[in-house]
Amino acid sequence: MRNFEYESLLRALLIPSSYSHGEKKHAALFIFGDSLFDVGNNNYINTSSSFQSNIWPYGETFFNYATGRASDGRLIPDFIAEYAKLPFIMPYLQPGFDNYIYGVNFASGGAGALAETYQGFVIDLKTQLSYFKNVEKQLRHKLGDAEAYTFLSNAVYLISIGSNDYFTPFRTNSTLFESHSHEEYVGMVIGNLTNVIKEIYKKGGRKFGFANGFPLGCAPSMRILKPESLGSCVEEVTALVKLHSRVLAKDLLKLKTKLQGFRYSNANFYDQVNEIIGNPLKYGFKEGKAACCGSGPYRGISNCGGKAGSAEFQLCENVTEYVFFDSGHPTERVYQILSKLWWSGTPYVTGTSIHLMELFDL
Repeated sequence: MRNFEYESLLRALLIPSSYSHGEKKHAALFIFGDSLFDVGNNNYINTSSSFQSNIWPYGETFFNYATGRASDGRLIPDFIAEYAKLPFIMPYLQPGFDNYIYGVNFASGGAGALAETYQGFVIDLKTQLSYFKNVEKQLRHKLGDAEAYTFLSNAVYLISIGSNDYFTPFRTNSTLFESHSHEEYVGMVIGNLTNVIKEIYKKGGRKFGFANGFPLGCAPSMRILKPESLGSCVEEVTALVKLHSRVLAKDLLKLKTKLQGFRYSNANFYDQVNEIIGNPLKYGFKEGKAACCGSGPYRGISNCGGKAGSAEFQLCENVTEYVFFDSGHPTERVYQILSKLWWSGTPYVTGTSIHLMELFDL
């Protein structure tokens, strides 16, 4: 039996034909990706503590408790939801959650576009897509095919993926990476991503936002990777990130010509984050290289909160002074700066694509 109260509310907020008295519509937000976007899905999977952020001091700044976000507070999807006048988008795996009126978050810390990336410990992109298809079936059951399709067509899809695919081969042995050229490897990552875009498109998805270009090679964990060059960025990782951004930009343009109605905002954060790391004082920070939480040089050992079975870690006194919260993730303040730029700001991190705000038609 249909839930008519749910349908009535959904129609009032999201179905264009149902607007009255000039009421604004609300586009739902569906989120895919890795720890830059994960708001708590990894809390509910059987994995190593290294892939979870549900312990103090994570979440200390905004939530005052650890939500599963790999930062001291909010992440980019949280800010984007706020700007779009939506509530926080809930993690798909949260027990008892099945109301998708505002969308849902499928992202998983450590996830990659390649199934081989941290296989068995995370929810890879293909599995996240399968979760989305489950949601699509539920929406069709509740709304009927036509209105579910309209709902999904009005929605915005945010994706942050690839970082772990390029990060992991330098931390663990990867036969997949070693047996392919950089161009081939990046091609596989982008290929998997574009396949997911096409699958979402088939279900009605038309409006996409992509976050990429984070300078992974300059994260605190990377600065301690090579003892002989302690403190330096790992240029091999940086090269992969840049190649990914170039290939993605070209492939998105191709998709735009092939998929009718396909619109996107492609945010390349490389230059902006690099600028913040290199000139922290200009942006109100004091420390751009070391993490607030962790241990060892640059606090680059990934044991913030006692992860990886280690109780010994250091925590800075004032997190607002730091660019990085832990060995691999920025602080809430950095995420807020990037979110504002992606939403509507200058300099244009979106290049030739549009600002994210334009996808919400606000």
